[in-house]
Amino acid sequence: MDRREELLDEVTDHVLEHGLIGLTLRPVAAAIGTSDRMLIYHFGSRDGLVSAVVAHAGARSVLAVDALPAARSVRAGVNALWVAYQTEPLNSCLDVYCQAAATGLIGEEPYLSDARASNEKWAVSLRDYLVRCGAPPRRVHRIVTLVDSALYGFHLDLATDRPDELARGVDDLAVAAQRLAD
Repeated sequence: MDRREELLDEVTDHVLEHGLIGLTLRPVAAAIGTSDRMLIYHFGSRDGLVSAVVAHAGARSVLAVDALPAARSVRAGVNALWVAYQTEPLNSCLDVYCQAAATGLIGEEPYLSDARASNEKWAVSLRDYLVRCGAPPRRVHRIVTLVDSALYGFHLDLATDRPDELARGVDDLAVAAQRLAD
């Protein structure tokens, strides 16, 4: 692994633990034992670093979904995906994406292109997972669109809503996804 990748791993770990909002170069550099100048050398700017971190967190999310075992049905798969969203590493990775979106970063360059590329990989991972759970390939795109958007919203609601209410809502989503699959 080259030095840039090592730094990216370390900064991503730091961001997953402490969040993205308010990230500045000097404190993060000090936290990982390097200098802000070294981060600028490898990433060009704070924007370049943050964009790389958001993409790297997205790549970690993809690996986590790819590692999920197949469930016995689409409904069970959606519910299992929700459980995974609430555990590490997905919970923190999704939080970073939410923070980037909430601060307006996702809609602007250099973040926009990286976010789109990351989102495409995420969608492929979700498609593969749901096909492993029994979704027919000809319908899986519609199921992914529904499930991804809804679970993202449920994830945002974790901060304010009761987990049992969210779980019921997720199961309602899972039932709808199963109907699309059938």
